[in-house]
Amino acid sequence: MEDYKNGKWAKQILAMRQEDGLWGNFHTLSQPVAGRSYTTEQAIRRLYFLGYTAEDPVIQTVMKRMEQCIKGEQAVDNYSEKTHDWPFFEKLMLSAWLRILDPQNEAALEVAYQWARVVEKAFSRGSYSPEDDRAAFMAWKERRPRSGFETGFGMFYHAALLPGVLSPKTEGRFLDYYLSKPDGMFYIYDKPLNQTPEAFASRATSCYLAAIEVLSRYEQAPGKLGFVVDWLYTNQEKDGRWDLGAKAKDGVYFPLSDRWDRDSRIADSTFRIRRLLAALGG
Repeated sequence: MEDYKNGKWAKQILAMRQEDGLWGNFHTLSQPVAGRSYTTEQAIRRLYFLGYTAEDPVIQTVMKRMEQCIKGEQAVDNYSEKTHDWPFFEKLMLSAWLRILDPQNEAALEVAYQWARVVEKAFSRGSYSPEDDRAAFMAWKERRPRSGFETGFGMFYHAALLPGVLSPKTEGRFLDYYLSKPDGMFYIYDKPLNQTPEAFASRATSCYLAAIEVLSRYEQAPGKLGFVVDWLYTNQEKDGRWDLGAKAKDGVYFPLSDRWDRDSRIADSTFRIRRLLAALGG
């Protein structure tokens, strides 16, 4: 992992930092575009997959700024979108990333437990109820939901925010909901997660694994995602390694190695899959 952290991809991103230790505007999870600078969110996601953690000073700088924004002490940037209650969305987004980097971050946990109360009520009848979701949201915010992220829990941010804060019954229902959603996990993968990609060696599989990696942080994930473990072993090469193929290179999850010839591509693919299997008890 140290090889990835000290490789050319990490150095390239670190060289783009601005004086405040960020990369400009925070939000966007879209794929980086060649010739354009990273957003802070793109940068920390890429660094995270290259092995950077909350122990690294560069990540600590970003985490401090995110926490200050959640607490209302300092803006994370000057960006906003008029179609949303932007400060509310920022709290969700930044808290989700803080919980990925530091699951016990107090500021992020406070936001997580607020959302958890809505989720508990939305799934209290045994499955997701839009009516109960809206009622719980209105009781919390004292207004009607105005944006898609405020109901439905279909985003990457909701899934990343809530590990460890839901009751066992609700967590199971929540995972079933994500697995069966026709449009997958917004921002990450747009097909049902209970159906594995048709072509294993593909960019679709890389994106699919990204969504499964988010869900793998839940306590009940090993029991819910056994079919993913089986699918991964079905696609294991005879030598015990995996190859996601050249098309998986997207500048987000791959490459990890400085070069991406066949050998390094297989090494990168195998590293990522073994890490997911370990999380799922496989």
